[in-house]
Amino acid sequence: MSPPLEAAATAETAGLSPVERVMAQGRRRATLIMLGPAFVASIAYVDPGNFATNISAGAKYGYLLVWVIVAANLMAMLIQYLSAKLGIVTDRDLPENFREYYPRRVSWAMWVQAELISMSTDIAEFIGAALGLNLLFGVPLLPAGFITGIVALAILGLQRHGYRRFEVAITALLGLIFLGFLYEALKIGPSASGTVHGLVPHFAGNDSLYLAVGIIGATVMPHAIYLHSALTNKRVPARNDNERKRVLRFERLDVVVALGIAGLVNLTMLIVAAKLFHAHGLTGVDTIQGAHDGFTNLVGGGAALVFAVALLSSGLSSSSVGTYAGQVVMAGFINLRIPLLVRRVVTMAPALIVLAIGVSPTSALVLSQVVLSFGIPFALIPLVILTSRRDVMGVHVNSRLTTTLAWGMAALISGLNVFLLAQTFGFA
Repeated sequence: MSPPLEAAATAETAGLSPVERVMAQGRRRATLIMLGPAFVASIAYVDPGNFATNISAGAKYGYLLVWVIVAANLMAMLIQYLSAKLGIVTDRDLPENFREYYPRRVSWAMWVQAELISMSTDIAEFIGAALGLNLLFGVPLLPAGFITGIVALAILGLQRHGYRRFEVAITALLGLIFLGFLYEALKIGPSASGTVHGLVPHFAGNDSLYLAVGIIGATVMPHAIYLHSALTNKRVPARNDNERKRVLRFERLDVVVALGIAGLVNLTMLIVAAKLFHAHGLTGVDTIQGAHDGFTNLVGGGAALVFAVALLSSGLSSSSVGTYAGQVVMAGFINLRIPLLVRRVVTMAPALIVLAIGVSPTSALVLSQVVLSFGIPFALIPLVILTSRRDVMGVHVNSRLTTTLAWGMAALISGLNVFLLAQTFGFA
C-alpha cells in the first residue's frame, strides 16, 4: 500500500474499536488475525507426556483406548472454549477471577496446588525435549535439559515483540508435530477397522485404567485451562456485548481447528503404536527410546528421525508455554510477578533432578500425566462455577446444557482419579 493510501486507511479506521478495525480487514483476513490463542493452548495437548501415554497405550493394548483419546479431546474443546470465553467476557484470566471472588487464603491454596502441577508439567516437557536432543544428536540427558530451558526462554522471549510472533512460532511447531505424525501414519498404515472398534468404550484391567487416566491428564491439561483465559484476555478488546459475541464466534472456530489438530496428533500416536508394536507382539514397548528403536528397526531411519524431530518440537514448544502458564498462575492467584528466568529455574529443577538421578524418563512422563489429571478438577470446577454465574458473565453466562456437560466432565474425571487411587493402594 502506498503512503497516501495507507494514511487514508489509517484515517478511515481511526474512530473504530479494535474489533471493528479487525473486521474492516475483510472476513478472511479477520479470521486469520483472530486465530491464535487456542493454537498456543493446544500445544499442551501434544506435549511429550502424550507421546509417553499414547505410545504405551497403543503398544500394550492396541486400539483399545482410542475412545479415551476421542472423548478427552471433545472434553478439551468445551473446557478450553469456556476458559477463552471467561477471558474475553471479563477481561481477566481464570486465576484473577478466582482471586476476585474467593477468599485470599483459598487463592493461596489454589496457587500452591497449581505450582505443584506446573512442576509436574515441566517434568514431562523437559524430559521429552531432552530425549529428543539425545535421540537426534546424542546429547546426554542432563545437559539436554539445560539446553531445553535456554531454548524455551528464547521462544517465550518472542512475546516482547508482540503476542503474534509467539503465537506464530508455537503454531509452526504444532504444524511440524502434526506433519511428522501424518508422515508416520501414511508410512505405517494403521488399521481402519481396529481404530473404529477402539471407539467402543471398554477397559482391560487396572493397567488400562491407569493409562486412560494418564491420557486424560495429558490431554485435558490444568495449566492450559488457566492459560487460555489469559491468552484471550484483552487480546482484541471488545467494548460491548455485541462485540464480545463476535469475538467469541471467532474463538469457537479457533478452538475447534486447533484442538482438532491436536486430537488428530494424539490419535495418530496411538494407532501408529498399535499397528507398529502391538500388531508385531511388541507389547512391552513402553519407553520413548524403545519406540524410537522400533521405528528404526521396523520402518527405517527416516521414520525414526521424524519421530525424534516431532518429540523435540513438542518438548521445546510446550516448555515455553508451560512457563507462560506459570506466570499467569502466580500473578493471578496471589498477585505476584517474578522474572521469567527465576520462574524457569524453579519449575525446571524437579525435571533436572529426575534426569540427574537416572529415573526412567518414560515412567516419569507417564506418572507426571497421572499427577496432572488430579489437578484438572481444581482448574475445571472454578471455571465451570465462574462461567455459570450471571454476575460474572452477564449475557454470556453458560447455558444450562453447557453447565450440565461441564459438571459431568468434572465428575467423570474426579471419579476416575478416585477409583485409580483406590485401585493403586488396594482399597478396591
